[in-house]
Amino acid sequence: MAKPGRRLAVLTLTDAERSTLEAWARRPKTAQALAQRARIVLACAEGLANTEVVDRIGVSYPTVSKWRKRFVEHRLEGLTDEPRPGRPPSVTIDQVEQVVVDTLESTPENATHWSTRDMAARQGLSKSTIARIWRQFNIQPHRSATFKLSTDPFFVDKVVDIVGLYCNPPEHAVVLCADEKSQVQALNRTQPVLPVAPGMPERRSHDYVRHGTTSLFAAMNVQTGEVITATHRRHRAVEWLKFLRRIDKAIPSALDVHLVCDNYATHKTEAVQRWLSRHPRFHIHFTPTSASWINQVERWFGLLTEKLLKRGVHTSVQSLERDLRKWAESWNADPKPFVWTKTAEEILESLKRFCERISGTRH
Repeated sequence: MAKPGRRLAVLTLTDAERSTLEAWARRPKTAQALAQRARIVLACAEGLANTEVVDRIGVSYPTVSKWRKRFVEHRLEGLTDEPRPGRPPSVTIDQVEQVVVDTLESTPENATHWSTRDMAARQGLSKSTIARIWRQFNIQPHRSATFKLSTDPFFVDKVVDIVGLYCNPPEHAVVLCADEKSQVQALNRTQPVLPVAPGMPERRSHDYVRHGTTSLFAAMNVQTGEVITATHRRHRAVEWLKFLRRIDKAIPSALDVHLVCDNYATHKTEAVQRWLSRHPRFHIHFTPTSASWINQVERWFGLLTEKLLKRGVHTSVQSLERDLRKWAESWNADPKPFVWTKTAEEILESLKRFCERISGTRH
């Protein structure tokens, strides 16, 4: 006969407690530790066993057991962190939460984001205290980043298709990620660059002189890391066809070619379609619109920009093209493929969570 397990602490909620817990759990920008504890207590109040709460919330069994017991013994106050020995803190947990909430959910009247000075004046705390709270919660109001979600109606199908090529490339075929880095400028500084010295970084004038532009076409083999490149002064369908012919010559005829590229209009012209129909070993896989991150050659372009173009000095387009070819040759002498680790399912789940997170924003 099986022995009965330890009896769970009975957990019931008043209407006021339920309302408070639901508010804590619902707020996407409140302290996430407190929000998680609120969700645990709400799940326990439904009569779920600890193991069932573990599965629903995605936390460990000891965590569920701890916060169930703490709530039964101390109610809402039990969900805050226990005081530690030593001098009592000069800033209360309510003040900390107010700083976090105000930083994330409001803006100052005279600015687009909070500074430590403005938040300190609003809360009646010191600037160092505000800075310490922001560090603790990893909040950085001074920083911003850009994003754009793809609205491609075939987004899911394209992601599954391209990630499948990366993770399980077809046999007797080569997978290439191709694109153009257009309008690469040959820039020369107006005064000589001062080299790096002990205690002194490299210095350059803020202004520059333009000496023309070129476009770099590149196709990276996702399995070997080798890159096929070409430079053209323009990037029309004519130049794209020249690059396709270059790829055709570089890849052994016995292999199929799976080409990942974006939806740029020059990749879809009638002339390109005719050429592809005459070369059936080429299979084109278009990335979703506004999703260049899935094309691995973009990462290669990023390395090129960081290592060559960002601080490069060129007095002519010819010297720029020479350096581009030299950099590509150096890369191919010791190519390093990028390792794609996320499955299509993980990418789609991540985007789903992101969409759920931003769905309540009001900007």
